[in-house]
Amino acid sequence: MQTSFLKITAATAALCFSTLAMAQQNYSVSGTVKDKKNGELLIGVSVKVSEDPTINVVANEYGFYSLSLPEGNYTLIISYPGYRDFEQQIKVDQNIKLDLPLLPAETEAKAIDEVVITGIKKDKNLTSAQMGAETLSIKNIEKLPVLFGEKDVMKTIQLLPGIKSNGEGSSGFSVRGGATDQNLILLDEAPVYNASHLLGFFSTFNSDALKDASIIKGNSPAQYGGRLSSVLDVKMKDGNNKDYNINGGIGLISSRLSVEGPIQKEKSSFIVSGRRTYADLFLKTNKDYKDNKLYFYDLNLKANYQINENNRIYLSGYFGRDVLGLGDTFNTDWGNTTATLRWNSIISSKLFSNTSFIYSNYDYKISLKNDDTVFDLNSKIRDWNLKQDFTWFAGNKHSVRFGLQSIYHTLTPSSASGTTVSSFTRNPRYSWENAVYINDDYKATEKLTINYGARLSMFSVLGGDTFNTYENGVLTDSQFLEKGKFGKTYVNIEPRISANYRINEVSSVKGGYSRNTQNLHLLSNSNSGNPTDQWIGSSYTVKPEIADQISVGYSRNFNNNNYELNAEVYYKDMKNQIDFKNGAQIGFDTGSDVESELLFGKGRAYGLELIAKKKSGKLTGWISYTLSKTERKINGINNNEWYNARMDKTHDLSIVATYQLNPKWSFSGLFVYSTGNAVTFPTGKYELNGQTIFQYSNRNADRMPAYHRMDLSATYEPSSNKRFRGSWTFGIYNLYGRENAYTINFEDNPDRPGTTRAMQTSLFRWVPNITYNFKF
Repeated sequence: MQTSFLKITAATAALCFSTLAMAQQNYSVSGTVKDKKNGELLIGVSVKVSEDPTINVVANEYGFYSLSLPEGNYTLIISYPGYRDFEQQIKVDQNIKLDLPLLPAETEAKAIDEVVITGIKKDKNLTSAQMGAETLSIKNIEKLPVLFGEKDVMKTIQLLPGIKSNGEGSSGFSVRGGATDQNLILLDEAPVYNASHLLGFFSTFNSDALKDASIIKGNSPAQYGGRLSSVLDVKMKDGNNKDYNINGGIGLISSRLSVEGPIQKEKSSFIVSGRRTYADLFLKTNKDYKDNKLYFYDLNLKANYQINENNRIYLSGYFGRDVLGLGDTFNTDWGNTTATLRWNSIISSKLFSNTSFIYSNYDYKISLKNDDTVFDLNSKIRDWNLKQDFTWFAGNKHSVRFGLQSIYHTLTPSSASGTTVSSFTRNPRYSWENAVYINDDYKATEKLTINYGARLSMFSVLGGDTFNTYENGVLTDSQFLEKGKFGKTYVNIEPRISANYRINEVSSVKGGYSRNTQNLHLLSNSNSGNPTDQWIGSSYTVKPEIADQISVGYSRNFNNNNYELNAEVYYKDMKNQIDFKNGAQIGFDTGSDVESELLFGKGRAYGLELIAKKKSGKLTGWISYTLSKTERKINGINNNEWYNARMDKTHDLSIVATYQLNPKWSFSGLFVYSTGNAVTFPTGKYELNGQTIFQYSNRNADRMPAYHRMDLSATYEPSSNKRFRGSWTFGIYNLYGRENAYTINFEDNPDRPGTTRAMQTSLFRWVPNITYNFKF
């Protein structure tokens, strides 16, 4: 029976493919799209056919495109934001391999064979089925005012609707009601588990080393998985394969330097980019602080080699570390290491392959010493990852992505040793996460585009430790699983679909549904996050988090697509959400199983997101606004009723503007306002053994004060020669000196015995910055 079924299936498939081949009789036009000046592959370039407006293919994230055409003469129309649009005349009478070089928009117009400058509309928001997605321009990021003058991808995405900052100066963020750990952050496909420096005031991403950054809020295609709320996909530059360049910047507390160039001209290239703060150098000028440490450094490296016209390999890495120390009494350091080895292969004119081997490691160490007292704490998470991805341009209407991913996780929970506490060591916990996926971007009609697919995820608990089972914090079972043995396995199917309908030339509507699951969870007791927050995996007690999201949107462009308005509403239902029980014991001086302090329940988030953009002219920028609600319901918390999640903020407003006064001077500014974070304040107190004990009522029933500030910056670019360019950036963070609350603590009022006073801590009032940037 089984043999007959296989024969029938094979015969049916052969018949379908042979019929398709006979009916099609088209030729393929395919190749890569590159920056003409430096050879960088460009992502998301639009390739249209003038003679058939229904044909519009987009280059994938590795710069490869493919389209099918009958025999004849055609005009290809190529466009990409920040680059000069042009038309390419072609004659199709066979399969054609055509690489397309694009000139940056600021490049002087020159005579180019078969290239004509045109003005193509920028209407991607009206044609793409992808919802809740934004691609960030690294060039625009450079001009925005930020804390300490450091251009920062993580700070910039917090100015978009639906994405909320976790605190003053923090690079941590929440998306559509999700926690910080529910964001998948990728650097050249490697997951980054702590994307911040100096407790969140800087991000791990040095913009000098970056080519592209995009964020997707929940409705991600099936090739992404493992997190509930968003994907931040950051890609490093490949390196200039035509000429050597050096660029960098010198600021008040940090400096950076990048070197890139060809290894073998137009065939291979490299980039090395480093950054370091030097606040610790100023400490050494004071004898009371000369032994203290306060700095971070990071290093980005990447190289690539073109084996032949169809095969290229890439090797990239990131190394970053934070060091904080108070003499010999206190020392802590934490950091990330990632490495990615990729092989891009053009298998045929329609099939593109990307094979990646990925390593990621995050760890922290803490050491306390006082006379004969010693205390050490450490933890880490390490991944080995294999990813195989295919892009199949099945025709002008179908772009199919399919592949698999396999990750071997090693999580070492917080382990302590020393003389002040009983030493407790934790066995590493091992797990194996696998997924297969398929996704199709389908242009059903000239007006309707559908993106649909599914992801099958599997997470297996592996042996090597004792696993306890708890119900509402009470131990019900315990078992030791030998190393190498398979324990509990969770299997989830994750369907995804979104659609875009073009109403007319200037407007469109969108809708989508997606399911995401998450098997790695971050245990944190603060909004902004700390380096010592602990990652755990799904286990016998902790189940995979699941989120179902539906969203509907409307887009409209004005004035020849120079103005853009986008609106989305969403509802997200979340299962197996995690929170600490009341009075949880989460100190470092206990070796108890942290899972015994957890409770589980459900969550919901819903809201409205608006963004209006001005995309051309001397004045550009956007206004974004989010109205939202985020709640949790967990038995054992808040009398089993719904309560505000920590990241709940009703209102969130951002106004961003950049003005190009003349070729030398540009100005930028931003204003942000948001409802204060949900917190729990004491409602009463009593005295016990001479100490004041505060009583608390409902979880997160109170609010921090509203947050708002204004930042301004100016950039001066003097005249420069062809080889050397320099610029000065002047800025001020928090222009009108708003003392925003970072924390509020309660204590007995010494001036009025028997009463309590609230003590607010504010971090930054005015922070000026000056940075000199150079490139040659």
